[in-house]
Amino acid sequence: MAAEARGFLVAWAPIELPGEWKQSYQQWVAEGRHAGLGQLARALEVRLDPRLRFAWASSVMILAAPHTYPDPGPPSGGVRIGQVARKFWVREPDPFLLKRLLEPHIAALKEVASRLGVRVRDYVEQGPLPLNLYAVLSGRFWRGYNAMPNSTDFGTRVTLTCLLTDIALDRFPPPSHPDRCGECRRCLSSCPTGALLGDRRVDLRLCISYWTTSYQGVIPLAFRPAIGNWLLGCDVCQDVCPWNWKTERLPQWWKGFSVDPELAHPDLCDALLLSTRDFALKYRQSAFERLGRVQIARNALIVLANTGEQVYAPLVKQAAADPAPVIRATASWALLRLGQRGEAEKLLRDPSDLVRAETREALEHFQ
Repeated sequence: MAAEARGFLVAWAPIELPGEWKQSYQQWVAEGRHAGLGQLARALEVRLDPRLRFAWASSVMILAAPHTYPDPGPPSGGVRIGQVARKFWVREPDPFLLKRLLEPHIAALKEVASRLGVRVRDYVEQGPLPLNLYAVLSGRFWRGYNAMPNSTDFGTRVTLTCLLTDIALDRFPPPSHPDRCGECRRCLSSCPTGALLGDRRVDLRLCISYWTTSYQGVIPLAFRPAIGNWLLGCDVCQDVCPWNWKTERLPQWWKGFSVDPELAHPDLCDALLLSTRDFALKYRQSAFERLGRVQIARNALIVLANTGEQVYAPLVKQAAADPAPVIRATASWALLRLGQRGEAEKLLRDPSDLVRAETREALEHFQ
């Protein structure tokens, strides 16, 4: 098959999701567990039934691109103590969605489909379709307790894309994949914030990945210690999964991915000391560029503060004079966490209302 020749694991699912799955997803959104992310709740009826927009669609072709690539190791020099989720170790023209990276392959598959007289429409990652659900419905994956599709081939480390097609599948539903989590609950007990609900769903409001990648403001003070040393994303619930241990012993990844050590182990000084322009140039075509220097610097300050190491106090002190209020506001807490109360108190005279308010809250917290 053309898709398999391009390195994808291929699975097929009917367009109709089970009613109880739809109800569970709607309840998840209604409870606010999507953390207000619009792309997960927008046009919910169409998201759960694409035929409302594409009446011709009969099936979903799921393409899974594995990213179980090995750790390249940190480059020399710099302050490289922040962890980055594995999916962000590669440079890509469109971070998170991987759309441009996959576009040539998708275009080729669409051309093949056209020659065969098959109608198709493509979606990548967090588009308007719940790709995780379709992956499980295909029978090639089961849904793990970390809410991710899991497989014996790649574990949970896969990037998903799909093609809607007008190919009618058999009337019989696809066989469900055996639940190979068994009695294992390592992901539940290992989650630093209790974001995993135990029913194979996740509360994004408690998820480190949400706060470090999707939230743009000042991260709530009470949540910062739980972030630990996660600079971008969080892989704890995947790192502890035995199925991922198995796949990492025999690493395999889609040929379009090229790991960059500077992304896997970035120098935290870059976000705190480089100009916004220079930061964007160094981290071009990566998740770091997409999020921007301010958000990465905010995360870096939390990582530095969580070490409790005084050696990082001068770096945090420099950040307290950054032009961005979000960085200065986070620096006030970081200074206090590193025992620099006098330096933090100076920010009570900051021109920004946000910085002054965050500093007052942090000072009260560390009394």
